[in-house]
Amino acid sequence: MSPKIARLEDRAVVAVTGPDARPFLHGLLTQDVMTLAAGGVRFGAFLSPPGRLMWDLFLWGSEDGVRLDVAADRRDALVTKLTMHRLRAQVTIAAEATPVFVCWGGTAEGFAPDPRLAALGGRRLGEAEANATADDWQAHRLALGVADPDRDCGMDRTYPIEANFDLLNGIDFQKGCFVGQETTSRMKRRGAIKTRMAPVAFEGPAPAEGAEVLTAADLRAGQVLTGREGRAMALLRLDRIDGPLTVDGRPVRVERPGWMES
Repeated sequence: MSPKIARLEDRAVVAVTGPDARPFLHGLLTQDVMTLAAGGVRFGAFLSPPGRLMWDLFLWGSEDGVRLDVAADRRDALVTKLTMHRLRAQVTIAAEATPVFVCWGGTAEGFAPDPRLAALGGRRLGEAEANATADDWQAHRLALGVADPDRDCGMDRTYPIEANFDLLNGIDFQKGCFVGQETTSRMKRRGAIKTRMAPVAFEGPAPAEGAEVLTAADLRAGQVLTGREGRAMALLRLDRIDGPLTVDGRPVRVERPGWMES
């Protein structure tokens, strides 16, 4: 079976190059950059000092530094932020016109495995021949219960653990300091994880973004994020999702994927 291949127009690339590129990024991002091999790809984030998500990132190792695969509508803001942190580091930070492609349902030449979850498929920087749409890809991602941080989190609103970065290889807790590390490490170490993103299933069209998920006792169990017919991501209180739930009077059920239970 041939894999599906789609271009993600909502993703763009920033090149961080120069002799200090890796140590510069290593001190800022949630992922280990120093051991990232040329041709390798990892998933990570740039957090705010209080530890909330600012940018989700795919880090691509190269001989001259690192390429960052980031939300296209916030690429310029990332370039500005990185430039502010540069100080005397010998790095060059620049937007690139390189396209981002994904494949799933099989393997395709030139695609690296998605570092979050094998079932997501692969990613590629550079041109490829598309046979599917970005909307097809979003349906595949949602079927696997993986949030899209750019769609579901918003800038400086969500902690990365709430978006399951710790379960999807997005945080290296052994690497040492990064922006927002103290809050992130404390949440993981103390087990103080009260809310997480998980998919909910229902009949009919997706509820409006922000619609409340309620328990049988009308207690707030969370809120709907983004979705489509029959399925959506939601940010849920883990202590209130075991019983019957409704959204706008419609029954919904939480479908926690297997990778969340491992």
